Amino acid sequence: MIKVLDKQIADKIAAGEVIERPVSIVKELTENAVDAGASSITVEIKNGGKSYIRITDDGCGIPSDQAETAFLRHATSKIEKVKDLDAIHTLGFRGEALASIAAVTHTELITKTKGEKVGTRLLIHGGEILANEGMGCPDGTTIVVTDLFYNTPARRKFLKSDGAESGQIIDFVAQLALAYPNIRFRFINNGSHLFSTAGKGDLHAAILAVYQLSEYRDLVPVDYTESETSVHGFISRPSLTKTTRKSQIFFVNGRVISSKIIEKGVMEGYRERIFEGRHPVVFLFVNTDPARLDVNIHPNKKEVRFDNEKEIIEIVAKGISQALGTKAAVTEVKKVFSASSEKSTSSQKEEQIDIKQILSTKRRPIPAVAEKAPETFSAEASAMSEERAPYIVEMTAVKTKALLSLESPRQKPFDFADLYITGVIFDTYITATDEGSFYLIDQHAAHERVFYEKLVGEYLSEEKLRQPILTPIIIEVPFDVKENEYNWLDSLTDMGFSIEEFGQNSYIIREIPTFMSLSEAEDFAKIFIENLSEGTQLSNTVVINKLITKSCKSAVKAHDKLSATEMQSLINQLAACKNPFSCPHGRPTFIRMTKYEIERMFKRV
Repeated sequence: MIKVLDKQIADKIAAGEVIERPVSIVKELTENAVDAGASSITVEIKNGGKSYIRITDDGCGIPSDQAETAFLRHATSKIEKVKDLDAIHTLGFRGEALASIAAVTHTELITKTKGEKVGTRLLIHGGEILANEGMGCPDGTTIVVTDLFYNTPARRKFLKSDGAESGQIIDFVAQLALAYPNIRFRFINNGSHLFSTAGKGDLHAAILAVYQLSEYRDLVPVDYTESETSVHGFISRPSLTKTTRKSQIFFVNGRVISSKIIEKGVMEGYRERIFEGRHPVVFLFVNTDPARLDVNIHPNKKEVRFDNEKEIIEIVAKGISQALGTKAAVTEVKKVFSASSEKSTSSQKEEQIDIKQILSTKRRPIPAVAEKAPETFSAEASAMSEERAPYIVEMTAVKTKALLSLESPRQKPFDFADLYITGVIFDTYITATDEGSFYLIDQHAAHERVFYEKLVGEYLSEEKLRQPILTPIIIEVPFDVKENEYNWLDSLTDMGFSIEEFGQNSYIIREIPTFMSLSEAEDFAKIFIENLSEGTQLSNTVVINKLITKSCKSAVKAHDKLSATEMQSLINQLAACKNPFSCPHGRPTFIRMTKYEIERMFKRV
């Protein structure tokens, strides 16, 4: 027999979609506080949010006659018509959160609007209203949630440890505090105050307040606008990278989201600036027309879908490239001196201190960041082109065509004409100065860059240089691949291969690109054809790797003696490069020490 489920059963089922764990409750309630126009938000949890969650804000509050209505499913003040879904400006809009929270917890609401003399207290257990009464309280809203999943023990047993649940909540609140630096956020865990932000609109100050890491003091600002989309925030110099993407936080129209699209844009912007397997620190805000994206994908609203994903990737890449092309992003050598009375720490950690570790049962002081001697960092600032990188391979939807582009930079980020060469040390590092800084230029890395861009220029020439091979290469392909040969045959030809049909499902290669060996060319052609169906742009990776390898073999080596004329010529050639700040492997071509830093080393300041 088919029958309509009881309201309590239906509410519990629906709650499972919205409320997965304590962080889900914190997310929904804090986002409601932001939407209510709050200037101050306090988040307090106990036992990882399993036993106690309190969210207090000074927003507009809920009118007393609408308090009960707010806890009905699909009751919301944020949308009214279907077309409103096409331009959502608020964080919440589905009208499911309060009903779902109340269905699986003990919930207490205390709220008051500015126009009311008396506030309202609402007590709900498992979706049932037990009390609705007036009470004195300040303007705004406080919601206290206790005993999560008390009536659904099967869900409760799947919760993680208190520390793990606390960690997820901290991650979210920290991110929301960055998304809204104009709002004061305060976080309390098991009675201990963990962090608070000033709420003065200073994003960098908010980052330092939340993460409390000295290495974040030198983050580089990003500010770029194109069409109706803007990108702003802070990113690390290429000298500061991590082994995971945990330090990359993205926001779209004020909403904390996870986005592979923005990740791609970030990696395009940092191309050639960091080593493979390393990830920069990124706090990036993307603001675009709400009508151009869809946030109504999943109840947790952590995912968005852009109308034009390729455009977003390009804009993010351009914004990052422009930021890395400023003098502020040039790799610097630093040494932080501590007071003579301080004791040095016994061990160091390369990775950032994980704020989750602070979130156990009580607050612990954050370890001091230890001193580091001057060192060369594995990064550089970049002069990027109008395109996403000095080289880009585009795959068109109808016909695959590899285009390796090396365009002019957006701006002149660093003027090499100001450098005065003073000498060379170890027959490897050219020394130079300008008005306020001292520079060390790696002659090998600099010459690698010069050769690399020369080779790319040759590759971009209209006349493809091919080398005939004595024994042709025969490649057999599946029939489905042959049926789609228009997707890859012309692409291989454009890259310097002379290839044609040679049988029912075979192709013969008689000439290969000049910068590939015979085995490399055969492997490349096979892997390219096999992986093309997956959308893998292997021409990008393989071609560039071959150029990098060749440039290394041709460049001036360390300990090669250069005359003053040769050193000046090298600097001039480096200045003419599109990206003079790193070798093709991502190592810096030069580093900078300011006069102030040198004087600190000698205790003059």
